[in-house]
Amino acid sequence: MGLAEVSTILWRERELLELLLFKLEEEQLVLTSGRSRWLARATKEVEIVLAEIRRTELARATAVDEAAEALGLAPNPSLAALADACAEPWSGILRDHRTSFHALTAEITALANSNRDLITAGKQATEETIRMLMALNSKGDDVPTYSPSGTASASVPRARLINETL
Repeated sequence: MGLAEVSTILWRERELLELLLFKLEEEQLVLTSGRSRWLARATKEVEIVLAEIRRTELARATAVDEAAEALGLAPNPSLAALADACAEPWSGILRDHRTSFHALTAEITALANSNRDLITAGKQATEETIRMLMALNSKGDDVPTYSPSGTASASVPRARLINETL
């Protein structure tokens, strides 16, 4: 394997990182729309892309080690070290890949952090709502709910036990 093989694998990784960015944006759209029905599917698609990225990283590591050996470098060199060790046009091509990886990684990190914050906020809101409903229910108050027709109802008739001996 030579530098052409390394570059081909790097292009594949870049495509996968762009796909990951797209899937994270999809996930964010689902999160912000409140349509949690699709959240599990969006998250699964992110996981599928991450698994493919991991497989591609293994192929890249193998190809880079073989190219490094041919160039007289130690195993597992950085992309910058590999670019420094080879002549043009490969040096420029490898530097372009490196620049793109940095930009994509920054975008992915920011979007993943934003999605994590949205998920955390949604989880906290759900927990607070459940605590409020449990507190109301434990006091014997009627818990706000919906009627069978879908309209808001402060009180839904429910079965009650009455001690008739009093």
